[in-house]
Amino acid sequence: MTKITWTGLLLLVLCANAQAQERIYRCGNVYTNTVTEAQAKNCKLVEGANVTVVQGTRPTQPKAPVQASAASAGPRVDTQEQKSRDSDARLILQSELKKAEARQAELLKEYNNGEPDRRGDEARNYQRYLDRVAELKASLARNESDMAGIRRELERLPASPAGR
Repeated sequence: MTKITWTGLLLLVLCANAQAQERIYRCGNVYTNTVTEAQAKNCKLVEGANVTVVQGTRPTQPKAPVQASAASAGPRVDTQEQKSRDSDARLILQSELKKAEARQAELLKEYNNGEPDRRGDEARNYQRYLDRVAELKASLARNESDMAGIRRELERLPASPAGR
């Protein structure tokens, strides 16, 4: 008898739950099952689907607003110091460009217009030769790209003062 009572009680709770889900109203982004609230706010009845609402958390607001320009600018550097840094950067980039140009000249010489000289280990293995030619071609393209990037960086720097 108690088993039947518990089963009946469980069915009663489930039916009550199902009846609570019958009439859900949507008021913009808010859902309610209170009829008087729904009528007061002119909400629409949601039909044919179960509604699951998960409450989110509100993002925390910073205590004091931070000015974006001041935060991203960092500490101020005087004009003379900045000119010195720009000059140093220009010298470094020019040095890197010279190295890249020398490397490009070496690669072009070795590449020999797509027909580099064969090495001893490539005499019997033609595929190894073709792999080296492809690798040389890729190195040439990569080095040319590096040189173009260095030139772009040099163009971004302020013009160097005359007489240096």
